[in-house]
Amino acid sequence: MNAVIENLLTRRSVRAFQNKTVSDEDLQTILKTALYAPSGMGKQTWKFTAVTDRAKIQKLAAAIARELGRENYDMYSPQVLIIPSNERDSIWGKEDNACALENIFLAAHSLGIGSVWINQLQGICDVPAIRSILDEFEIPADHVVYGMAAIGYPADAPAKEVSKKGTIKIIR
Repeated sequence: MNAVIENLLTRRSVRAFQNKTVSDEDLQTILKTALYAPSGMGKQTWKFTAVTDRAKIQKLAAAIARELGRENYDMYSPQVLIIPSNERDSIWGKEDNACALENIFLAAHSLGIGSVWINQLQGICDVPAIRSILDEFEIPADHVVYGMAAIGYPADAPAKEVSKKGTIKIIR
């Protein structure tokens, strides 16, 4: 099977991570793939912020937990949190960041690194307690966060086979 197709078919969300550092080289590679994602009219109005300090990641997780009333929420305690942000006024910012996140997930998987989509910031990134942390991370005030990628080495081997469903129709 083609390696790209195999990577697409075997990627799984990982919700438990080892306490093992993701190398700077691998992180740079993953972030570079985000830059190569499609963007509406090629505008590339995004910014990618990678947080590798687990205490800072947990500070954001705790603020999200308080805001959403989700006791003990920890974003699965990843080694790295990648935060794509986009200009608030970008017509296609949400879609552009979704494409970039998919590149992040696939690149991470190809390197043996697990990932999971974290979507809790959507709609609350301008709450003062959240925005102050985003400010600490140097995420521009005119940017919003639609989703994030928690990444790290999987604590357990992801399932090889899963059942996927949906409808496919080919019209000739």
